[in-house]
Amino acid sequence: MKAIEISAAGGPEVLRLCERPRPEPRADEIIIKLAYAGVNRPDALQRAGLYNPPPGASDLPGLEGAGEVVAVGAAVSQWVVGDQVCALLPGGGYAQFVATPAAHALPVPKGLSLKQAACLPETFFTVWSNVFERGGLIAGERFLVHGGSSGIGTTAIQLARAFGARVFATAGSDEKCDACVRLGAERAINYRDEDFVAVMKEVGGADLILDMVGGDYIPRNIKALATDGRLVNIAFLRGSKAEVNFAQIMMRRLTLTGSTLRPQSDMAKAKIADALLTKVWPLIEAGQVGPVIDSTYALAEAAAAHAHMESSAHIGKIVLEIS
Repeated sequence: MKAIEISAAGGPEVLRLCERPRPEPRADEIIIKLAYAGVNRPDALQRAGLYNPPPGASDLPGLEGAGEVVAVGAAVSQWVVGDQVCALLPGGGYAQFVATPAAHALPVPKGLSLKQAACLPETFFTVWSNVFERGGLIAGERFLVHGGSSGIGTTAIQLARAFGARVFATAGSDEKCDACVRLGAERAINYRDEDFVAVMKEVGGADLILDMVGGDYIPRNIKALATDGRLVNIAFLRGSKAEVNFAQIMMRRLTLTGSTLRPQSDMAKAKIADALLTKVWPLIEAGQVGPVIDSTYALAEAAAAHAHMESSAHIGKIVLEIS
């Protein structure tokens, strides 16, 4: 099969088209013939040598995709050959065929194409588990998401709004801020012109902040939180270290937490998939929530897709078309 491999740790240019053996399913796995695969920041971290695959996972990048089931393991009962699915992948998504635990696949929502479905798993698993399960967001609360025009951000804005929260977002241009507002943000803050701490304090502080920036944003996030507020970190574009005043955390009863998705157990990911199927897939099929697609690249153009992602010029998801 055709695939994209990482020839050495480095920039987008190290992504190389290659031939690999087609995977075979383990007892609890399915094999998907992929039509599309999503491109995500963790793929770039893996390419740069900063995010190794978990033990037993493919060394190929790619954490989500959509296509047709072409083989099932001996213990799989929920899928049959011919089913169209989208799936969270342990790796290997930049390829024509991929193996993944059957419990991490979901049906393509009614009304969505395979391209749209390929954009769902990584961001929806991440947002649901961090915003609603770990962060405990409920209707009426003030929610701030940084990077509102990213794949994670566009998903978080829509889901938080659908579940009744007041949504605020940061982004780096007026165009991106406009996109956030169209998706449901009450206020979009251009971080180049405004201080998100001051804006959030004006409205009473954020009950929950979802952050993938880290670094100097961490103490600023703490200042932007309301009493009893929660900060959830899912990435650190500006670094994972910061000086924090824990007196503020104690006095205002703040919670600082975070998670990464890929290292979690198969069972934990399966539980997230079950929650999405029950609570989020109906919203997608009703047209209340959906993926925002920025651009599509051929599999052989994976390096260009990574360069575009790392330029931060995109709004929403970048997709690889597998052929």
